Amino acid sequence: MNIHEYQGKELLKQYGVAVLDGYVAWTPEEAAAAAAKLPGPVYVVKSQIHAGGRGAGKFANDPNGKGGVRLAKSADEVKAAAEAMIGNTLITKQTGPEGRRVSRVYVEAGCDIARELYLSLLIDRDTARVTIMASTEGGMEIEEVAAHHPEKILRVAVDPAAGIWGFHARKLAYALGLQGKQVSAFGKFVDAMYKAFTALDCAIVEINPLVVTGAGEIIALDAKVSFDDNALYRHPDIEKLRDEAEEDPKELEAAKYALNYVALDGQIGCMVNGAGLAMATMDIIKLYGSSPANFLDVGGGATKERVTAAFKIILSDPNVEGILVNIFGGIMRCDVIAEGVVAAAREVSLNVPLVVRLEGTNVALGKEIMAKSGLPIISADNLADAAEKVVKAVKEAA
Repeated sequence: MNIHEYQGKELLKQYGVAVLDGYVAWTPEEAAAAAAKLPGPVYVVKSQIHAGGRGAGKFANDPNGKGGVRLAKSADEVKAAAEAMIGNTLITKQTGPEGRRVSRVYVEAGCDIARELYLSLLIDRDTARVTIMASTEGGMEIEEVAAHHPEKILRVAVDPAAGIWGFHARKLAYALGLQGKQVSAFGKFVDAMYKAFTALDCAIVEINPLVVTGAGEIIALDAKVSFDDNALYRHPDIEKLRDEAEEDPKELEAAKYALNYVALDGQIGCMVNGAGLAMATMDIIKLYGSSPANFLDVGGGATKERVTAAFKIILSDPNVEGILVNIFGGIMRCDVIAEGVVAAAREVSLNVPLVVRLEGTNVALGKEIMAKSGLPIISADNLADAAEKVVKAVKEAA
């Protein structure tokens, strides 16, 4: 689960992470009032959306204008910046061409920036440890740095049994070229971030940029905080911070039925049971010349109702030109899948090719249910056959 920058900073501040003073505003008037509470004379007005690249982004109604992060030197300028942002759609590299509607802004105090760095904490699946990543290339997308200057990305893994120690931060501080009191300030900052990361069950905490001020302070100028969904039951207060307007409606609907769904940008909708089989299904669709429109794992104990819901969610994506259902019936019964597919196809008036590959428990009954349905369901014998048939059917229907 992701949250907004201002929410992330409020949480991090509770653990001692240094952030600038700021206030969220839902209207231009509130933004001007927020500026009056800050010392000035420089303010920063930031669009609050769940996407990076806001400063370089453009608003749909003003493609030649300024981006989603603007400097202001008076309350009137803050108000004007907020008026230009709130209610309008901001398009960045991470939002895609459809952009995201800005419903609120964050008005923050200005800062004397001497250097911009990058700092993040995340779970490294290879080492099964919390890893601290840092770079001198603050303000840039870390993916760009990794692609063109991988040597500039520094990593330190923290043993979960021992926890974080002073040498972790010092090693990074010296590699970043910090000196004097900057080193100790950086150490306190990293220690506070680690405490927040572990206490809140975060998936990632990213500060980009992390700034060194003219006075040698280390401050988070931005904050991206994401949480492990599996641990949210321990943090009902954090779950209340969810902004459903920033999430894909299809993913929200899937969550209601305990379906593991992730929207992608391909043409072939996938419904599979088991994450590994789902990944293999997406790979083989690519192998046969098309792209998956989603990842969808219905799980091992799906009911007819959940399968029907999954089918509807797939078809609600206008980019879907064909559907591949790939089920291995171990715990999941093939006849339950077949009943759900038939019920959903009838409800939504299926108008795209549907290929179904069933194998396992009650497979004969499942195939019989589909055969007697009277629906144009294409049966497949194995995964390769299914992928080939769905890609071919989509091309012929185009």
